[in-house]
This record gives sequence, structure tokens and C-alpha cells, in this order.
Amino acid sequence: MTDDRTALVTGASRGIGQAIAIRLAARGAAVAVHYGTDKEGAAATVGEIERAGGTAFSVQAELGAEGDVETLFAGLEEGLAGRPLDILVNNAAAAPAGPLGVTTQADFDRLFAVNVRAPYFIIERALPLLRDGGRVITISSVATRMANPTQTSFAMTKGAVETMTRTLANQLGARGITVNAVSPGATRTATNGAAFAAPGLADFIAGATALGRLGTADDVAEVVTFLASAEARWITGQVIDATGGLFLGPRV
Repeated sequence: MTDDRTALVTGASRGIGQAIAIRLAARGAAVAVHYGTDKEGAAATVGEIERAGGTAFSVQAELGAEGDVETLFAGLEEGLAGRPLDILVNNAAAAPAGPLGVTTQADFDRLFAVNVRAPYFIIERALPLLRDGGRVITISSVATRMANPTQTSFAMTKGAVETMTRTLANQLGARGITVNAVSPGATRTATNGAAFAAPGLADFIAGATALGRLGTADDVAEVVTFLASAEARWITGQVIDATGGLFLGPRV
């Protein structure tokens, strides 16, 4: 990755998005660190990148709200200062809202606004800025290949972005732009540790994972960074499973 590359990572104030932003910066990209409400977290991401000798700036936009994409790109274009965009990572997402019978229509609409509508129109808005040979990477979820009744509506949103990935890869290939998705599984980060605190849960998930442990944000960030690299130029229209082999089948 060359020093003149630029990247936008949505939802980069914490968790997987933060790890992706830091990893891309370590590989030489100037990174736009998007956040919705966590200004301090975005500042921490930018600060860590800059302390390591990298370049970053933060941009704010509440995805799913009216005018979200234009707000995002106003900040992005100011920070880019005339430079093109090379890498777009759609990481920001709304969390699962609950099972059928619990998810409200408002919850459902918000999930699709943040997880589907926002990345779709962010990609559309990015195309004039995106350099030929660029990279578009969207974070999906293992929920698309698992039947989890508590995440039905969430899984539907991630199924939509996987379909989007394949169709846009076909459309944008003429410009040498690759479009891929990365599908994390059970990934423990600094901010979601409580989700795995139930007695025996972490051990159960590790026992159902081929590689025998929970994932980390860095595990996923490494996959994204590879897809953003020149070495991944011949990979497009794919959903890359980054779960460590979660629920592949019985382990004997």
C-alpha cells in the first residue's frame, strides 16, 4: 500500500471499525475515521494512528438520519482536500433489535436505514471520488448463514449487503474496483465484553469454532486490510468468512 492512499472507515470510533482504521493507517493509508455519536472514541482512534506516525481525521454523521450521506461526504471531502478516495469500508451497523414479535416497525426500519440504505448510498456517493482500481469492502455477519431467531431482521440486512456486494462487483469491475464483504462471527472487542459474560458462553462458542477461540477485532481487520491491498486485486464479488470456522459442523 502506498503512502498516497486514502480510506474511509465508517463506525471507526470503536471495535472492529477502529481496528480496521488503525490497521489501514499502519499500512500507509490516510484514514477518515467516521463516527455517529462517539466523538471521544473517534478522537482516540485518530490519536492512536497519529502517535504511530500515521495520518487520520474524523468525520461525523449519524447514519440512518435524514441527510446522513451528504453530511458524511461534506466532512470527508474537506478532510481529503482534493485527494481521491482509494478504499471505502462500510463497517457501521445497527445492532440486532430482537426476534419476530419483539422487533418493532421502528426498529426494523432503523436496521435497514443504517445497515442497508446507508452503505448503498455511501457507495453511490463515493464513486466520483473513488479512484479506478479502488476497493469497496462491507462488513456482513455470520448471521446470514446461521438460523438465529433472535437476529432475523439483522440477518436480513446483512443478506441484503451481501447481494449488493455481488451485483456492484459486476457493475464496477470495468473500473478495476473490487467489491467484497467480510463476515465476522463471535468477535470480542473492548466494548462488547459483557455480551460474552454469561457463564459458559465464551467456552461454548470457542468449542463450536474450528480454530477453538473467540475472534478479535484485529482478526477481522487483517482480512479487511488484505482485501484493500494490491495483492487482493483478483478477488471481487465475494463474501469472506472471518469467523475462525464458527459452526462448520460437529467437532469430533
